[in-house]
Amino acid sequence: MPDFRIEHITRYTYPSPVRDSANQIILYPIHDEYQEVIRQELHITGDPVVDTFIDYYGNEVGTFTYSQQHTSLTISSKLSVTTRQRPLPGNDIFPEQQWEDLKRLSQMVPYIDFLKPEYFDGIKELQAIVKSERSKEDTPSQVALRFCRYVYENFEYVKGVTTVETTMDEIWKLRAGVCQDFAHILTIMLRLVNIPARYVSGYICTNRHHTLRGEGATHAWAEAYIPDYGWLGIDPTNNCIANDTHVRLAVGRNFLDCSPVRGVYKGSSDHKLEVAVSVGYEDEAHHGSFLQEENTKAPDFKPVDDRPKNSYQQYMEMLQQQQQQQQQ
Repeated sequence: MPDFRIEHITRYTYPSPVRDSANQIILYPIHDEYQEVIRQELHITGDPVVDTFIDYYGNEVGTFTYSQQHTSLTISSKLSVTTRQRPLPGNDIFPEQQWEDLKRLSQMVPYIDFLKPEYFDGIKELQAIVKSERSKEDTPSQVALRFCRYVYENFEYVKGVTTVETTMDEIWKLRAGVCQDFAHILTIMLRLVNIPARYVSGYICTNRHHTLRGEGATHAWAEAYIPDYGWLGIDPTNNCIANDTHVRLAVGRNFLDCSPVRGVYKGSSDHKLEVAVSVGYEDEAHHGSFLQEENTKAPDFKPVDDRPKNSYQQYMEMLQQQQQQQQQ
């Protein structure tokens, strides 16, 4: 039952004052029997009131507006989270029965939203691969893990080669990308065989014995719905089951449903974006309340413009640039 300490900071700076910054944040971890938020501190420039609601997919979403003129905006989330090992699905039900159970879900809410695969020109090629990778004797959970391994073995993990504007056809031709791209490919493969699949955003926490891809940043993986079990998290970036080393923030059909931060503002379109994510075990950090910024070493900021950009950072830039902005 590991206890994790997570700090996620997003900072915007502007060359001239901007105002009326309206934002939506999905930075509140999911609460259930396998994940408990011990405490969370959310600090935002100007201390605006944050209104929260639960969206269609069950995610807690916050909204706020910072109306005063400002040249920087920082959104800081500090978490202490306890995760619990989730038992794995058994194979005590005959495979035929499990597949029949899945057929009955195809017209049921909320599974309909997680069964429609995204169309792209290479989908016929992917359908052939899905068919070849699947065995008639496999249960849905075995198929999900087989597809997970396929993505892990056949797609190269390369930061900066894709953005959120990269199409599925481009990802398919590249056979490369980051966690977001791997999760999207896997959800399509699962949906092609009638397994409900959803996209998950969150954090991957350092294993004490070995490192995992995606550490030190936001992470993404998929969940497959398994009859008589529920949602099984599978991480194609690391070819593993997403269990007590994965902290879940949100679920949805795709990345757009789970974006951690998005917003608009009035002012110059020029801006600088910096993102920092720090993850560690609670027993390696200060016990008690979180320290103030000036008394603790914050994670190193990585300016987006000065290094290769992953999909999450590209998405945040794109949102700011594409939204209609008004000059003062």
